[in-house]
Amino acid sequence: MKKGFQKITSLILVCLVLLSTFSFTVEKHYCGRFLVDVAVFSKAKDCGMEMMDHSDDQNIEMKRKSCCKDEIIVLEGQDELKISFEQIDFPQKIFLISFLHAYTELFSLPKEKYLIYEEYSPPERVTDMLILHETFLI
Repeated sequence: MKKGFQKITSLILVCLVLLSTFSFTVEKHYCGRFLVDVAVFSKAKDCGMEMMDHSDDQNIEMKRKSCCKDEIIVLEGQDELKISFEQIDFPQKIFLISFLHAYTELFSLPKEKYLIYEEYSPPERVTDMLILHETFLI
């Protein structure tokens, strides 16, 4: 049971580290207000509607405003995984040290108190009055 829990926890942590360092792009191509194509890790296909008007004179090209637009979303992962202890400021260091101390003390066994004193003799026993008079609580 315990080993299975450890394996599941370690697998979840490995996936978390992998996803935090993973970076990718998502490209979307809209034609007007309709989504034509979505591509992850590659370029999105366009719809083939280029808005160019050619007049009779070949030297003059007039461009109209295109109805298509491309949207690019870049999700960048973490580059530096190892954070050095020198980059952490003093209050964070104090918090980490006190947290670790409290956490380790949480699972430690309490110290046993020995009440046996070797230097002193025990007191004299007095007679128990309840047994002497045979008075018992029922």
